[in-house]
Amino acid sequence: MKPSQIIALIAIATLVAACFIPWMRIDDPAITITGVDTTGTNFGKPALNHLILTAFILLFTFVPKMGAKRANLFFAALNLAWAIKNYAVIPRCEGGICPERLLGLHLVLIASIIMMITTLFPKAPPLKKPENVQF
Repeated sequence: MKPSQIIALIAIATLVAACFIPWMRIDDPAITITGVDTTGTNFGKPALNHLILTAFILLFTFVPKMGAKRANLFFAALNLAWAIKNYAVIPRCEGGICPERLLGLHLVLIASIIMMITTLFPKAPPLKKPENVQF
């Protein structure tokens, strides 16, 4: 395996684990929110999209086709965009109550950035040189 694939696996494991640890804490109603448990808010399940996109990234990381590498880049970009959106929108202040960002939200953003970087260096199949081309 290429080192970028190993780093991608570590980033994927980190992102999946970070979806289940606390993302933020709201002091007034005493709520702690994770990516999959947002009870008491109207956020839905923001980690569900991360888990789906991460499954595609994991699949396409090990498929040795050029189309899979391009699709992997697309899904990693979507995952990074979703992580940035979650980092900016979920812990915003509303009604004078400002939640505290916790480790899980930071880990999701860092793991998404690392996955995006690893998709820029894929283990691509070797290109075949045309035989009868003259320059």
